[in-house]
Amino acid sequence: MSKLTQILLAAGVLVLVGGAVFLMTWDIPAPSEQVTKTLSNDRFPS
Repeated sequence: MSKLTQILLAAGVLVLVGGAVFLMTWDIPAPSEQVTKTLSNDRFPS
């Protein structure tokens, strides 16, 4: 393998690992807007 290929492969692995760590540690806020939806009784059989 050429030196350039090894460097590109190592950079790609670092980007993937860094992205995975970022997604695992990111504290995503919960939705703060309340949703109210009215369901008609016709949708539920008795």
